[in-house]
Amino acid sequence: MRIYTRLGDEGETSLYTPKGVPQRLPKSDTRVEAYGTIDELNAVIGAARAELPTGDPVLPVLEYVQHRLFHAGYDISTMPQDGQMPEAVKAEDTQRLEAEIDRVQAGLPALRQFILPTGIRAAAQLHVARTVARRAERRIVALSEPVNPEVVRFLNRLSDLLFVLARDVNMRLGNGDETVEWKV
Repeated sequence: MRIYTRLGDEGETSLYTPKGVPQRLPKSDTRVEAYGTIDELNAVIGAARAELPTGDPVLPVLEYVQHRLFHAGYDISTMPQDGQMPEAVKAEDTQRLEAEIDRVQAGLPALRQFILPTGIRAAAQLHVARTVARRAERRIVALSEPVNPEVVRFLNRLSDLLFVLARDVNMRLGNGDETVEWKV
């Protein structure tokens, strides 16, 4: 099978519909931008995984997140059918992120200042992923069509998880947090 189809050469792409009849949209459509940002987020998380040593405890967490992001992309890129919107991302997914945040944060020093999004390469990539997660969330909220609301909650929690994972990676493998000298 060839990787290219030439179907997008005129600036349009297809959304999936459960009955298998694709709906064509311009590639500049807000829905395409939203699921494209989820795809970008998944790639940035993949880059962070590539920077972590084999066996690092963060790796299975990020792998889980990447799989769930495919589900989030499905929810956003699939048109509702007969009044039913896709709901591949579930409340349990968001709850799992919350449990992971609580677990990781319990091992971190309390935040007393803002920190710079830096550190070792893996942590810096996690900070980039955090900002892309926030952008994906904004893109989905901006959609005029209804979508699975759990995707927004999942991305909101995911950005928090990526923040604490970046701190954790810097604490365990780097030099810890770099605080901001900030005065108004």
